[in-house]
Amino acid sequence: MGRNTRKRRTPLATKAIAASAALALGGGGLIWANFYASAHESNHQTWGGNQTKAATAQVATISCPDVGQKLTNVPYRARQGVATELANLDKQITEAYTRLGSTRNAQAGDPSFVQNAIVGPLKEKRAATIDRIRIDIQRVGGSFDNALQQLAACTTQAANQTTAGGQQNNGGQQNNGGQQQGNGGQQQNGGQQNNGGQQQGNGGQQGTTGGQAGNGPVAADFVDITKVAPNVQGKPRRLGNASTGTFTTRCGVNANKNHNTDNVIVAPGVANGAHHLHDYTGNQKVNAFSSNQTFLQGGTSCQNRSDLSSYYWPVVRVQDGTQDFDQNADGGGKEGNVGKILTPVQAEIKYVGSPASKVVAMPQFLRIITGDAKTTTNGLANANAHWSCTGFENKVQLTQQYPICPQGSKVVRSFAFQSCWDGQNIDSANHRTHVAFADPASGVCPNGFKAIPQLTMRLVYDITPPAVQNGQVKNAYAVDGFPEQLHKPATDHDDFISVTKNGLANKIANCINRGQNCA
Repeated sequence: MGRNTRKRRTPLATKAIAASAALALGGGGLIWANFYASAHESNHQTWGGNQTKAATAQVATISCPDVGQKLTNVPYRARQGVATELANLDKQITEAYTRLGSTRNAQAGDPSFVQNAIVGPLKEKRAATIDRIRIDIQRVGGSFDNALQQLAACTTQAANQTTAGGQQNNGGQQNNGGQQQGNGGQQQNGGQQNNGGQQQGNGGQQGTTGGQAGNGPVAADFVDITKVAPNVQGKPRRLGNASTGTFTTRCGVNANKNHNTDNVIVAPGVANGAHHLHDYTGNQKVNAFSSNQTFLQGGTSCQNRSDLSSYYWPVVRVQDGTQDFDQNADGGGKEGNVGKILTPVQAEIKYVGSPASKVVAMPQFLRIITGDAKTTTNGLANANAHWSCTGFENKVQLTQQYPICPQGSKVVRSFAFQSCWDGQNIDSANHRTHVAFADPASGVCPNGFKAIPQLTMRLVYDITPPAVQNGQVKNAYAVDGFPEQLHKPATDHDDFISVTKNGLANKIANCINRGQNCA
């Protein structure tokens, strides 16, 4: 799914972190305080069974500028048309990526093939689509920045150019305590990066391919969490007006397997707009064609029947050679999302307060996306992934690597959503600028923003630890994603639509403001 252009504050410069990846699309007990305000081919190489192997490829993936990130002022009457065209851009990238993986022989025989047969035609399609976006906006009296036309051109990325995974010195340590507030998830570690061609200590080489479908993950995307230095820092100091309560809503783990590959926030009215599979809890009638009225009639998996909110996230799969129900479906195996879908063994949804102020109730139908599904090509500015293991959550949080947990420990993926709201809009053109993260040091919202209950989520998975040996990973697991994003851990993201009845939104805010722990 697809993106907060409002940058989180940081004293550190954003760094591009190289990844080791290549492709050939195949066919087929959270310590909540620690997360305060945190932010294809006939001759392709599909590594069968449950093991990924090393191979080289001239080009790893297609990298296209994210037009949606730049569209911050789209008139409301144009948003449906613009959303449809943005979905077309995603579809065009998917198609180009598929062609990239299905033409390896031609690429080997003609150095200009990728440019002439894939990247060039893609630019023409994108230029026409961006122009249709211009027309949609100007038709209703909006203004269009013609500089956006320059975003039509795409590039290819070699395995050592992608901006997620890989090159993490010291086992993937994070400088910001795993909170992803100030640095967008960049690995800092004293300002040094591992610039060599090989991963140190986590297996894998740059230029390797891997994954059951040939588009990742690779060995360098994993790290033994017991070898990572502690990196979690404390929460901001509470001020006198802090809101210290919590509100827990119990909505299950999607045991009823409510899935689809849509995304009603970023691609309303577009089937398979996410290009990957989502788990849904809470509201039970959410798909690309849902509306606010639909949400009110949707029923809920939550024990609190007044909570009709939608909580959804990309599924996690283990690539053990098995094929799930969507092996031959769009958003599934057709787009490189393969393997056995894992249902969380635990899903905790909790709203927490602000250390700096009281909170106001969430507005009805507020949409929030946290994280960025396209960090492999966008970079890490909006990354907000947290990966850890039970027993390590208050010590180690990872953004750019999946943890290999010790015996008896389970994989944990956590999210801490933006906790500041502009007080006016339930969404924005790029689905980011109407919300923001609080300052990581003080917990204070930016000027013009109000503190709202911060949604935090903790998903626990029982996963047999992958084994990394000689640059290969066996029984890898990975989050679903856009095919060209190579299943990097940093692409993890989460989606939320606030829908309540019977005054529940006010009850949540009042509970938190009174310092109570409610459920």
